[in-house]
Amino acid sequence: MNIDLNADVGEGADDQTLYELVSSVNVACGAHAGDDETMRRAVDLATAHRIALGAHPGYADREHMGRRELDLQLSEVRSLISDQIARLAQIARRFRTRLSHVKPHGALYNQAAEDPWLAATVADSVRAVDPALRLVGLSGSWLAAAGRAAKLAIGEEGFADRRYTADGRLAPRGTPDALITDPADAAAQAVSIARALPIESVDGRGVKVYASTICLHSDTPGAIDNARAVRAALEKAGFTIVPL
Repeated sequence: MNIDLNADVGEGADDQTLYELVSSVNVACGAHAGDDETMRRAVDLATAHRIALGAHPGYADREHMGRRELDLQLSEVRSLISDQIARLAQIARRFRTRLSHVKPHGALYNQAAEDPWLAATVADSVRAVDPALRLVGLSGSWLAAAGRAAKLAIGEEGFADRRYTADGRLAPRGTPDALITDPADAAAQAVSIARALPIESVDGRGVKVYASTICLHSDTPGAIDNARAVRAALEKAGFTIVPL
């Protein structure tokens, strides 16, 4: 009855309160968002709240917040990921702490969920930096499978504040109601995911998401209210919020 509650942070939103509500954070590493100062702040807050600290590498596309699909050479992807992890890890060492996991961001995350070659590149890049790092990826995706093949620890991820399609993929952000902004709806979806019960997809059909960690986005409207409702509902359902 343990579940990890994670949040993507350091992306420009007012996210300080989230550190009080989650058990792990994924920190933007300067490509799609963030800089050394925001990373230092994130590491400081994560250390103070004793929660797991992870890297959140994305495409270097600030104009689109790393959410536009890019077609890069796999060698470019390797450099992109390793450089971002190393940048955050160096800051973490100054605080006498270390990274526990890596979760790709935005379009990189979604493309790696669908593309086995890209997924393998992401997993191999993480392992090359530190084989002790856990790879977090969409539940049931190629990214999770690639992590296992690379002999990495895996965090299969579900989302409290995003709708799904009937095949278990995230509904594109341009889809009507792709974001869940009602705290009660986010809480209900989180509890169903934690219990491995069906949730309603945007197609109107039920879909099961098997996850060991549940994500909240700091830039979703009402993110703090969502996080409070999700945590309270999970605890009421008997779950303990702990890092993976």
